[in-house]
Amino acid sequence: MFDTMTMTKVVGALCGSLLVFLLGGWAAQALYSTGGGHGEGATQAYTIDTGADAPVEAAVEGPSFEELYASADAAAGEKVFSKCRACHKVDGSNSTGPHLDGVVDRAKAHVEGFGYSDVLVGMAEESWTPENLDAFLANPKKYAPGTKMSFAGLPKPADRANLIAWLATQP
Repeated sequence: MFDTMTMTKVVGALCGSLLVFLLGGWAAQALYSTGGGHGEGATQAYTIDTGADAPVEAAVEGPSFEELYASADAAAGEKVFSKCRACHKVDGSNSTGPHLDGVVDRAKAHVEGFGYSDVLVGMAEESWTPENLDAFLANPKKYAPGTKMSFAGLPKPADRANLIAWLATQP
C-alpha cells in the first residue's frame, strides 16, 4: 500500500502546501504593510486620538480636612456610623472591633481586652487625632499595613469628617 510513489506524493503535497502558505504570507505582508517604499513623508491613513499626548491636568483639590472638620455635621456622622456598627460599638463593650467610646484623642491600641494587630500596637505611643483618624478611615490597609480591620475605607472626605465629629461627641 505504501510504496515509494505514494510516499513521494505525500511529501510533495506537504512541501507544496508549505510553499503556498509561505507565499500567501509574503503576499499578505506586501499588500497590508504600512511602511517601506512610501518615502519619508508617508503617514498613516488615519489615527486614533487616545489622549496620551494631552497634558495631564492636576486634580482639583477640595477643601482641606481642617476646613471640613470645622464645618462637620455630627448628625450626619451618626448616619455614616451605620457602616461601622457591624463591628464597632459605642457602649463600652468590644465586638469584632474595639469600642469607639472616646476614640478621638485616645491613645492607639489601648482598649482593654481587645487583641490589636502588631502594626497598631507599634503605634501605641501615638493618639487618634482627628487627622490620624481621617487617614485611617480613608484607607485602613494603607495607613496600617497588616491591620485586622477588613473595612475598605470611607472614600468621601466629608463623610470621614462628619463621622469623626460624631465620634468626638461620644464619651
